[in-house]
Amino acid sequence: MSTDNWSILDFEKPITQLDEEIIKIKRLTAERGEDRSDDIAGLEADRDRLLQEIFDNLTPWDKTLLARHPKRPYTLDYVRMMFDDYTELHGDRLFADDNAMVGGIGILGGKQVVFVGQQKGRDLKERQFRNFGSAKPEGYRKALRLMKLAEKFNRPIVVLVDTPAADCSVGSEERGISEAIARNMMEMSGLRVPVVAVVIGEGGSGGAIGIAVANRVLMMENSVYSVIPPEGCAAILWRDPTRGRDAAEALKITSNEALKLGVIEEIISEPLGGAHRNPDVAATSLKKAILKNIEELESLSADELAEQRYNRFRAIGAFRVAEIGE
Repeated sequence: MSTDNWSILDFEKPITQLDEEIIKIKRLTAERGEDRSDDIAGLEADRDRLLQEIFDNLTPWDKTLLARHPKRPYTLDYVRMMFDDYTELHGDRLFADDNAMVGGIGILGGKQVVFVGQQKGRDLKERQFRNFGSAKPEGYRKALRLMKLAEKFNRPIVVLVDTPAADCSVGSEERGISEAIARNMMEMSGLRVPVVAVVIGEGGSGGAIGIAVANRVLMMENSVYSVIPPEGCAAILWRDPTRGRDAAEALKITSNEALKLGVIEEIISEPLGGAHRNPDVAATSLKKAILKNIEELESLSADELAEQRYNRFRAIGAFRVAEIGE
């Protein structure tokens, strides 16, 4: 595991120091042939205790930073780890191919599925190529094209959400970003195949919901889901984008809060320390959860799937007006 300083969050630094000490002792053990297993075991126990203590007390802002962690697995990372085989498909057949939105066909646990998701980049060059995970109108139209393909051939749809928000450039506005997201929401509500969506990192605003009108919506443990990024919320409420920490608290942005509010159905556990510390284990948990939910949904008819999806979203945010005197 690399310990590049640029990718270490402040609350991870004590853990990183212990990791580096363990690596150093292991290297010296190999070079000198000394038995330092007791020292290594003691340090690993200390590190695991510290991990547990820190991650049991994460704030919503800490989880926001984790969801954005530069080493967190992205959509194509999970696809490569989870799928037996896959082929990525490109283009919306109208304007262009959006590199921030990826998708294709694949085999997941022996099942033929169609997958769609946002893709971020690791370094500056790739981030620019992927537009930082913010899809343009053509990205949402590509996603809808693939979902309609899944419906035509009666294949389940797997959606992996990871975006700060949809692209808001002048070009995207000119090409109808709002219409593209709204159309996806409308069309997805009537899809006649199972749709399982998972927020794997950031689930930001309409950029997320434009591909997440699903029968089941799940979240990775350290992901976040909200109507606006915390900094944007802070800029609107307090005219101060530096108050993102306060906004994250107010937005109820974490997976635990989303589950309490009925916005999602399930939280997928991550390895202690976050998905970036052990991507293989995170991918195994994600795959298991997706397959379980697909299998449960496959018992429903096409009409029942569409009705269940419609009713699911109608129930979110339901309220009752009390009569005077109640």
